[in-house]
Amino acid sequence: MQLAEELIAYARQNDSDVALAKGILNKAYITFAMNDRRASHLLAFEAERIANRTDDLPVRVQATISAGQSWAEEGNFPFALAKLQAAVDLARQSDSPSSLAAALNALTLLYTQMREYDKGFQVLDELLAVSATLASPGRMAQAKNTEYGLALDARQPQRGQRALLAALALERQLGAKGMVATTLVNLSDSYLKEGDYARTLRYANEAITAARLVNNEQVEATARLNIGQAQIGQGRLLEGKQSVATGLAYYERTANQPDMQAVLLEYGMALEKAGDMRGAVTAYHRERGISNQLFEKQRQKAVYELQEKYEAEKKQRQIELLSRENQLKSTEIDNRRLQQRVWWLLALVLAMGTVIVGLLYRKVRHANVQLNVKNQELKRQSSRDPLTALYNRRHFQEFMRSHTGRGQQTQAGDVVGALFLLDVDHFKHINDRYGHAAGDLVLTSIAETLHEVLRETDMIVRWGGEEFLAFLPAVARDGLDEIARRILNGVAAQSIDYQGQAIKVHVSVGYAPYPLAPLGQPLSWERSVNLIDMALYLAKAHGRNRAYGLRGFHQVERTTLEAVEQDLERAWRDGFVDLSVVVGTEDGTGAAAAEAEAKAGRHSGADQAHGTAAAG
Repeated sequence: MQLAEELIAYARQNDSDVALAKGILNKAYITFAMNDRRASHLLAFEAERIANRTDDLPVRVQATISAGQSWAEEGNFPFALAKLQAAVDLARQSDSPSSLAAALNALTLLYTQMREYDKGFQVLDELLAVSATLASPGRMAQAKNTEYGLALDARQPQRGQRALLAALALERQLGAKGMVATTLVNLSDSYLKEGDYARTLRYANEAITAARLVNNEQVEATARLNIGQAQIGQGRLLEGKQSVATGLAYYERTANQPDMQAVLLEYGMALEKAGDMRGAVTAYHRERGISNQLFEKQRQKAVYELQEKYEAEKKQRQIELLSRENQLKSTEIDNRRLQQRVWWLLALVLAMGTVIVGLLYRKVRHANVQLNVKNQELKRQSSRDPLTALYNRRHFQEFMRSHTGRGQQTQAGDVVGALFLLDVDHFKHINDRYGHAAGDLVLTSIAETLHEVLRETDMIVRWGGEEFLAFLPAVARDGLDEIARRILNGVAAQSIDYQGQAIKVHVSVGYAPYPLAPLGQPLSWERSVNLIDMALYLAKAHGRNRAYGLRGFHQVERTTLEAVEQDLERAWRDGFVDLSVVVGTEDGTGAAAAEAEAKAGRHSGADQAHGTAAAG
């Protein structure tokens, strides 16, 4: 940073826009490396403005590329695309193959982010051809790494692997230790996805050695995670867990929650595949906790953005009103002068003043009406999920603060409230295979199905990510299992058509009457939801496409509620809780077969819980 500041001072002293643009660009890159992304973007935009005042085309290309990448990092892909296409055009004018290679590389990366893979491969072909003419191993290695990222996202893993191996050879030829470390860990991850654990371990261990040479802790941590998952895949469960724990320690120390969430999800899937259901449930539970935190942060950010928008509009209205007031005062002064000079125009002036005041009054009334409309819109947006139009978590929390949470006794039978928590099975696989647009379609379809199988009086909530929560204020206590079955089979009966492909979806469910009252003391809704969440994890761990229902407690005085919450399955086996198990069908039909499986589950569950826990 000190050297960059010296370059900027030198450029200003010598009135050199070329040197000034270079200095500010370097400062932008350093600021980005220091994790101050917004400041880095502002510097890049400033550098572009200064570079465009010069005739130095390579500097203008470099500055335009940096501005385009900054827009992409802010999520503004239309602006980013315009800038990077302009950079390619400038590079063609400059007759500099090196500048053209840099611009084509940045444009390929942008098309990869935008998921426009056909256009990305077209630009990549030109990038590889231009890089080949440079006789530069560094440029070609960079192009091969870009090819790997595009091929991986476009689901061409073999092409991506070949690109990585070619890049590794070039990087070793250059002695580029930092690039070698990154490529090695990418290779280990590539072979891990193929299930080739021997090569995964080989490249991951090489990546650790290379990362230590350049003090790259993130690469080393990622390599540890790949080693751990490969060892778990080989059946070396204890070693694998230790390696994963070492890798996770870095992400915990750096508080990188999004990456931590993805790591825990992959870790849980590896443990589940290896048969370690308890470890998988623990990993999934940690991942779900991070998911909830990220969802809460996103919700707060959305509320803050809406509030800032409202405040900006309010200030603009105030400025407009002040402007009108100033105009009115100026008119009144002119009227007084006219009154002194021309008395016979007094009546006309008063009439004009009355008309102006009337118009201002009407405009103020119109502004108040618009403000009320904006307030109503803000209130609606704060209580509804924008994708599914279901209620959001905030609305449900406010509702439960005022809800009594007590069941009702009627002559028709025992009527209670009920809570159902749903999670889409293998949702990550749907996103990975079909794309996020297909995932959004799955979520909206499930929301429609829940409206069909539940009543209009039931509250349905988008709980976060691929989770849904339903609150039923009044249902028959002995009808909860049937409701769970309707939900499972209703979702399974869907055939979601996406781009000519049929997507089958199942959900896992946890449910319970509300309120739950061990020892006669009703639990808060938060603790009830936590217990239902544990029941949902049991459904996940025991095969998915099923529902576990918490019907009640037995002899809780012999244990503690905290112990029940920590290990619901053990509490079931020990007879402290009463669970129902409802098994869904594959396509929403075959109710008789599902009922037979459920009855078999009832006898099995009762035997495990010494006659106190029933499954249905």
